[in-house]
Amino acid sequence: MSEQITVAGVTVDTRHWIGGRRVASARTFTDLSPIDGAALGEIARGGPDEVHAAVTAAQDAFPGWAATPRAGRAAVLRAVADGVEKRLEELAAVETCDNGALLRSHRRGVMPRVAHNFRFFADWLESLGHDDFDTRGHANHVSWDPAGPCALITPWNAPLMLATWKIAPALAAGNTVVLKPAEWSPLTASLLADIAAAAGLPDGVLNVVQGFGEEAGQALVEHHGVRRVSFTGSVPTARRIARSAAANLTPLSLELGGKSPLLVFADADLDLAVDLAVEQYDNAGQVCLAATRLLVEAPIAEEFVRRFTERAAALVQGDPRNEATDVGPNIHPRQVEKIDGFVRRALAAGARAVIGGERGDGLYYRPTLLTDVAQDSEIVQEEVFGPVLTLQTFETEEEAVRLANDTRFGLAATVATGDRERARRVTEQLVAGTVWVNCFFVRDLRAPFGGSRESGVGREGGTWSFDFYCDLKNTVTAPKGWNDHG
Repeated sequence: MSEQITVAGVTVDTRHWIGGRRVASARTFTDLSPIDGAALGEIARGGPDEVHAAVTAAQDAFPGWAATPRAGRAAVLRAVADGVEKRLEELAAVETCDNGALLRSHRRGVMPRVAHNFRFFADWLESLGHDDFDTRGHANHVSWDPAGPCALITPWNAPLMLATWKIAPALAAGNTVVLKPAEWSPLTASLLADIAAAAGLPDGVLNVVQGFGEEAGQALVEHHGVRRVSFTGSVPTARRIARSAAANLTPLSLELGGKSPLLVFADADLDLAVDLAVEQYDNAGQVCLAATRLLVEAPIAEEFVRRFTERAAALVQGDPRNEATDVGPNIHPRQVEKIDGFVRRALAAGARAVIGGERGDGLYYRPTLLTDVAQDSEIVQEEVFGPVLTLQTFETEEEAVRLANDTRFGLAATVATGDRERARRVTEQLVAGTVWVNCFFVRDLRAPFGGSRESGVGREGGTWSFDFYCDLKNTVTAPKGWNDHG
């Protein structure tokens, strides 16, 4: 097996990164490009042995990294950010080939955000603190102690951005990391290991083990040397992770799926509302935050659908490397089968496809809008994770809120209205970790991020990330008992 492959003119090492060196495995798995189904290369397939080696390396590196002053850790994170920016075009090109997302999005938004993740948490680390306080003359001092090796398991829909959203705060907090990237899109994690090493990150502080969830992932969350587990992915996988982590009482942060609503009221700017709805096809619908349930006030529903179909018809679907493309492929044959299964069952149950409702060539699924769907139907209640939206109407504000909250998820919601007071009333009642009003996907790393109900456990972002990745300690000192002589 070749230990290096060339993707979009970029050399990528296919081995794990453990303890500051490349480590091969006896077994491999094939990484396919969703653009055309071509094999990009054979990737080292890790299991319990590689995981144990990585956790051991993280344990060995932890004392030194934890003892590094905040300014020193922040300086290394900023050097990693510089390295990302220097290789931005390479990272964008490789990730587009690996997961099929738009190259223009990777260049303009995703990869700059990767660098920002490191810079932000470096800055936040240096400003982090709690005010000391007094209790009957006793001084209280709160400190943020590094927790230890962290297991980070990340998804395939935004591989590097979501990985660094976890890696940056974990490292800033003084922890070491074992990353298991998604097996459908592992390549930019390997490049990040090279960038981090070149930036001066000490050996063993960041480790990358590639492989399948039931092998490498399972071994990682079960390992007694892991002190934090952060996972982004599906609810069924999260349940398995939680059961495994429970044996060691390992704290968890889980960012899971969603079935988010977009509520469009009759007083909304209709063109804005339509733009927000069409935006839900971003990344071929493979966005956990996507507002896939369109809830439209009945008097404007017909005009909304007319404008929506006109706008959606203008979307260009095709090769994500082309600047003009708006909708690329879905990630994997299994994912396309899953999407198509949801749509076929919905159509068989009486839903109507206003647009789409069918597969294109290869891994391209037509942007789809389904109407005549029941609130308790599978297509309304379950996450499809593809370019499939449903549309339902409502008569009153109360009905809109009831429909919006009537799933087992609670990740996000979007509201389109021209009435400030209505926006306040509705957002107060929505069950969601994030609510956008007359906008979508505006993210600030200072804000808490996570989901309610089955959309997740815990919050990350800003101080909330350090709450999770640190052991907070309060030291209480009495005013007497000192043997001071000067």
